[in-house]
Amino acid sequence: MNNYKIVIDAGHGGSDPGASGNGIVEKDLTLKISQYMYDRFKELGIPVTMTRTTDETVDPTERVNRILNAYGNRSDVIVISNHINAGGRGFSYHC
Repeated sequence: MNNYKIVIDAGHGGSDPGASGNGIVEKDLTLKISQYMYDRFKELGIPVTMTRTTDETVDPTERVNRILNAYGNRSDVIVISNHINAGGRGFSYHC
């Protein structure tokens, strides 16, 4: 079994909605995707935390602080930051 720890960053949130289109708002979708990932990693027994679990505004400095406070600045920490881009044909997902 690995010794990695994971921090999942649900992009945007609160007063920062991110991209939107076709009734989809990025901050809502990134939170849902991040929560799904969190639950799955937990099921697998992997240490995991999230930078936000509700629709709250997290400024860039606070976001970094939450990441660092989770497990520290170590080589065994993986940070996954979820964002969804709106493009000419709709949304594209990357993390």
